[in-house]
Amino acid sequence: MKDVDLLKKRFKDFALDVVKFAEMLPSEKSFKVVANQIMRSSTSTAANYRAASRGRSRPDFRAKLGIVEEELDETMFWLEFIVGLSESYREPITPLWKEANELLSITVASIKTSKKNTPPPK
Repeated sequence: MKDVDLLKKRFKDFALDVVKFAEMLPSEKSFKVVANQIMRSSTSTAANYRAASRGRSRPDFRAKLGIVEEELDETMFWLEFIVGLSESYREPITPLWKEANELLSITVASIKTSKKNTPPPK
């Protein structure tokens, strides 16, 4: 499996894991709002990474990865917010947060590499 395909799978699996976790949150209004937000941001990471892998140009690729970076950061915020609402969620959130952080590191490194490998304008 190519690196791009492996990362597409990781992003999709991450989004699925976050959605499954969010669906288990209580039905109280505060959790419902957060569950909706975290499902939107996590699924956006997977969709935008997939779009980035089909980028038509380096600037398009970087723009899509920029969205992935923002959405991953937002997802991490919501994971931290859930722990703030109830410390009892720290344990199930830890692997989700770890994967988000790893995917974020990969995304940022990809953006930097793409910038470095882009020739200066003539």
